[in-house]
Amino acid sequence: MGRVKAGSLRLQEAAELLELSYRQSKRIWARYRAGGAQALQHGNCGRVSNRAYAAGFRGLVLQQVKARYADFGPTLAAEHLASDDGLEVPAETLRRWMKQAGLWQRQRRRKPYRRRRERKAQFGELVQLDGSFHEWLEERGERACLMHMVDDATTTVLGRFSQEETTWAAARVLRSWIERYGVPRALYTDWKNVYVRPPNAQERRQGEPAVTQFGRMCAQLGIRIIAASSPQAKGRVERTHGTHQDRLVKKLRLAGIAS
Repeated sequence: MGRVKAGSLRLQEAAELLELSYRQSKRIWARYRAGGAQALQHGNCGRVSNRAYAAGFRGLVLQQVKARYADFGPTLAAEHLASDDGLEVPAETLRRWMKQAGLWQRQRRRKPYRRRRERKAQFGELVQLDGSFHEWLEERGERACLMHMVDDATTTVLGRFSQEETTWAAARVLRSWIERYGVPRALYTDWKNVYVRPPNAQERRQGEPAVTQFGRMCAQLGIRIIAASSPQAKGRVERTHGTHQDRLVKKLRLAGIAS
């Protein structure tokens, strides 16, 4: 509008540059002549939104985050603020407040290692099975292994704690899955002796397949075992490990579980 005022640009040309109608440009020109560039600001610029939370409520939320959820992410903290403390605030609003208060930093994401394999079409067609050793109880109890099963099609998860990743630990979590969801068609596992093993000398001489005790159980149930060639191959269960190592540890802490 400064160029229009100076006479170096016609209003019609200014309307075309601004991609506005001529009538709208006339209204803007009238406001500019009356109050200058400041008159072009929106009327609500600088005002507090009518839907903004009160400063006292924001302070109470951040105080509770510092006291109980200092190492929680905004999404998990928002869930517990609503369910445990009766303080309902959207996760994205809480994320912004926590960043402004220095309680949260934006997490940088790695570039994808490779293109992800397409999910299976049907529930139970392929279920990924793996154990995750972690300080699940922090300093309140012993280190344990969480045996995970994750459906490839739907990311349905079932887990059981065990002291070690053994044949019987795998059998227990598989039995729990079958009782709840039925027999899966195939299991995606690690190259561990619990699930698969290389043939011994006698088996190589006689051409017999190498089968573990867990493998024989699965064969009786008609379950095929597929051994993954890398951790990335069973990415669904590996990502579930990461989620539980973040969220489940904190939920166990809040509940005071020590065994």
